[in-house]
Parts: sequence; structure tokens; C-alpha cells
Amino acid sequence: MQPEAQSPVDPTTVWIVEDNPDYRETVQELVGSAADLSCPQAFASAEDCLEFLNEHLAPDVMLVDIGLPGLSGVDLVQRVRGFSPATQLVILTIHEDSDRIFDAICAGASGYLLKTATPDEILDAVHEVLRGGAPMTPQIARRVLNLFTQMNAPKWDYQLTDRELEVLAEMVEGKTKKQIGAALFVTHHTVDTHMRNIYAKLHVHTRTGAVAKALNERLVPPNGAV
Repeated sequence: MQPEAQSPVDPTTVWIVEDNPDYRETVQELVGSAADLSCPQAFASAEDCLEFLNEHLAPDVMLVDIGLPGLSGVDLVQRVRGFSPATQLVILTIHEDSDRIFDAICAGASGYLLKTATPDEILDAVHEVLRGGAPMTPQIARRVLNLFTQMNAPKWDYQLTDRELEVLAEMVEGKTKKQIGAALFVTHHTVDTHMRNIYAKLHVHTRTGAVAKALNERLVPPNGAV
């Protein structure tokens, strides 16, 4: 009696969203060449992908560029995550600044690769994300670690008053004592007093030292808004 033939396993479905036609075609051919993967769809924009997704089953994995025309890759990740939570989304982009990385991860990306990744690294990333991993190129992994280290760093309470925080925010903006006084409707002598108090509380001796500590420890919100 002959053993029953095993039914073939369906390949993992991967879609690509990439506006560069040459790179899009290269990655599609790469993924399609793997025995256990298929790449039936590749889109030039987030809008095209979402329109197709409205009438078809979502893929197992999606490789997404960030700098897309129209809706960004981060927007697409967020929408696909809400529409199909099971789809694994991996960023594949040239962008490596911390803000974009943070936004992508918060939106629901499971991995983040740079386009400098080799063909083997791209295929390994698809397989890794299917195993529950979070594939990242080494420099991106380092940035992610630094981001979360900064977020979880303990905040030292320097006992700055609201007015001192306002003055410090203006200092971060690079304003002179006279300009700070005009912005806060106080004399430059009063500003000088506040600055001396700020130096003492922050344990610094110069304006540069105070600004550096304010930026490194995020003592004032971005753009100097308090």
C-alpha cells in the first residue's frame, strides 16, 4: 500500500509597496525566486495597495517603503495593521533617522531594514518576521535601543520654576537676554537673575552648558514651547 501523498504547502504571500520601479521589480523578483515565498503584487503607492486590499485577501507579509508619494509608508502600516492584524509589515527604506523609525514602530511595523540590505538579508527578514522576530539592520537596532533608553531614562527634578522653564526654553531658541525679556515682558536684569538661578539648579556654569542639558534631558518641549 503506497503512502498518501502530502499536499503541497502554499507559499508565503508577500506584497511590496515601493515607488522606485527598478527597486520594486528587483525585490519582487528576489522574493519570487524563493521556493517558499511568492510575490504576486507590487504597488507604486499606498493608495494603490489599499484599493487592491479592499477586494482581495491581505498578504502574510508586506515590505513597505516610507517615502511614498501621497500617503506615507507609516500611514500605510497603520491602516493595514488595523485592517489585517495578522499581516507582518517590514519597512524597507533609505531613511534611518530616529523620528521615522519611532513612528514606524509605533504604527505597527514588525521590522525595519535599510535598502542597503543584501538580497539574503531581505529574504532572511521575511522568514524571521514569520517566526515572530523583529528583523532590523544593525544600525537601526542600535538606534532603536538608544531611543528606548532615552525614553526610559529617569528624569532628574531640578526644581525649576515655571518662569525659569520659560527662560530656558527661550535660551534653547538662541535668543539674547534682551529678546527673552521682550518675549516674556520682563527686564533683561530679571532675565539675568533667572539665568543665574537656572545655572545653579542645573549645576552648569555657562549658557551653552544649560542649553546642552536642556536638550539632552528634554527639560523643555520641542520648539521651545512650554
